[in-house]
Amino acid sequence: MRTIKLRLLIPFIILVLLGKSIDAQVLYVGANYHPHDDKNIEKIKTDIQLMKDAGFTVTRLGHLAWDSYEPADGQFDFEWFDKVMDMMHEAGIGVILDIAIRPAPIWLHQKYPSISVTDDKGNRLYPNHRYMDDVGDPNYRKYALRFTDTISKRYANHPALLAFGIDNESGDGPISYSETVRKRFIVWLKNRYSNLDKLNHAWATHRWSRRLNRFDEVGLPTAGSKNGAPEKILDFRRFISDEVNGILFKVLDVVNTNAPNALTNTNAWYYSWMKYFDYSQIAYSGKMTRQGCGFYPGNSLTTIWGDMNAAFGIQRIQFESGNPFWCNEFNTMASVPNSIRKSAYVSLMYGNQMVCGWTWQSMWAGEEQYLQGMIDWDGLPNRKYDEYKQIATEFKKIEKFFPYKSKAEVGLAFSFPSQIASGAFPVKHENQIQACWDMFFWRNMDCKMLEISQSELNYKLLFVPGVTVMDQTTAQKIRDYVKNGGTVIMTANSAIVDTTGQVFKSTLPGMLSDVFGIRVSGFEESEAINQISKKGYTGKKLEFTYKSKPVDFESARFEIIHPEGAEVLGKLTSLDKDYPIMTSNQYGKGRAIYVGLPANGNVLGGVVDELIKELDIQKGPEVPSGVMARQIDENHFLYLNISGEPKEIKMNGRSKSVLFDKEYSGNFTIAPYEPEFIEIE
Repeated sequence: MRTIKLRLLIPFIILVLLGKSIDAQVLYVGANYHPHDDKNIEKIKTDIQLMKDAGFTVTRLGHLAWDSYEPADGQFDFEWFDKVMDMMHEAGIGVILDIAIRPAPIWLHQKYPSISVTDDKGNRLYPNHRYMDDVGDPNYRKYALRFTDTISKRYANHPALLAFGIDNESGDGPISYSETVRKRFIVWLKNRYSNLDKLNHAWATHRWSRRLNRFDEVGLPTAGSKNGAPEKILDFRRFISDEVNGILFKVLDVVNTNAPNALTNTNAWYYSWMKYFDYSQIAYSGKMTRQGCGFYPGNSLTTIWGDMNAAFGIQRIQFESGNPFWCNEFNTMASVPNSIRKSAYVSLMYGNQMVCGWTWQSMWAGEEQYLQGMIDWDGLPNRKYDEYKQIATEFKKIEKFFPYKSKAEVGLAFSFPSQIASGAFPVKHENQIQACWDMFFWRNMDCKMLEISQSELNYKLLFVPGVTVMDQTTAQKIRDYVKNGGTVIMTANSAIVDTTGQVFKSTLPGMLSDVFGIRVSGFEESEAINQISKKGYTGKKLEFTYKSKPVDFESARFEIIHPEGAEVLGKLTSLDKDYPIMTSNQYGKGRAIYVGLPANGNVLGGVVDELIKELDIQKGPEVPSGVMARQIDENHFLYLNISGEPKEIKMNGRSKSVLFDKEYSGNFTIAPYEPEFIEIE
């Protein structure tokens, strides 16, 4: 540990270092590291030297390791870790120190059994797996916050600290259906509805004789596909979301109190199928100063779909934050040579500032013992170590121009309640958002995910893709956006139910039918109605015609649209008759376009290209198909060839390759799966 004299200097040192991390344009490369595996100081020294030799500038420590610091109730053991932090600082490697409030230690589960997850059949489950914790339990919260307070105080001013990590993959882990959860749910319902009449109305308890005469009669929806009335399910998932957000905000408050100058970061896998919650509350709060996620595109070099899904993960976590993004976990595993490097450059185009490999060591034990890292089981570096070293070397050459700042003029609306409610449809809300996002990926254009009620909607084009639940605030903001000159595209399954989850009794789309100039009366099942297809189509196949240009695609359903003032832009033309399916309505100074199909690039592509031109939306750099590109600033361009063929980039005049120290005169060629960073002279 440091001397008293040096301790007095630490606050000044940390302010300087944090100032650099906030202001300087830096690209971090490093690894997730688990020194608690054996606490072997000599091995740790060797590992850190290897990291330093590779040019690593960051490591993430402490995740999933609560009992490595508190092996028994109130018995904290930090001395071994103090040495690790000191060695990291001496090597010039910044530390993201995760505050691992999950999984809770076994000793805590034994002390308070209510912390353990109970399944929907009433069985309390032993915490065999990670994330088997009821984070809303008061006893859990008490100890999680005590641990947060202790570790954040100890390392708040350590010069190695780059940021505190706030939990890990908060959306993962099963939902608990315990009696204590039911009682907390009742309290939540009382606060939301105040009396039983309002609750009975909101839950439509007159259906199937479910009327509640006392709050104590409230039960929990069960797990599975048939788990109860949708109104009740929606409220229960809101409640679970509020509890997850509640503990995250409490941890953030403790950290910000103890370490007001520290950055905060998290691996925000909020969209896990197990416990999907509304992360937009955290994203818009400003308290998480570095949004983060694991970037896992799979092992392929020759395909791009995995990178697309991982890049979409960045966007759905970042929302509208202007802060740099950190991929605090990044693929290693059995990745094809050069695929990690390819993915690293993909991530740069979406604002990423950090490539932190999961994981450093091929693990010796536990559930991930065959997950391969940069260092083999015997401690020797492998080819992935060399690839990360290459990434670090190249990123050092270009880091002063990064992280990339999005120039998005297109917004994609996200709605947590709509994600839950859309479980009733063949295509969920999040899949519609991604279909919209994909269109702009292929056009090398920026777009941003947003939550309408929290956004200023400063976009030239707004997508409302399957926003099933419509509330007054969101509806009014859409109305005002269009009235004041904005252009909106709304797709199927939007504005169907109110905030309780009940279908609007008014004309659909609810609260907005006049804005779109239509009436949606219901839907048809494609496979069934294709029995009378005039073109002999079967299954889900349909033909969409836009401005006399037909295109085939598939959709399980389509909506029945009745224009009431709106112009018909496109029709379904393969069925027993032509069905209006895309309409445009002038409302105020703007346009409201409705598409009675789930978002699909084949259907939307034509109108989107027209709107890009009409609305003067900034296009991406002109490049051949198979090349990703972003203009970083006036004189610098980042390219990535994601194809297996050389690609020629058209360029007038002289330019310089900052990555490879080459001079170009006119056009130049990028090799397959290679990046290029160009400075125009």
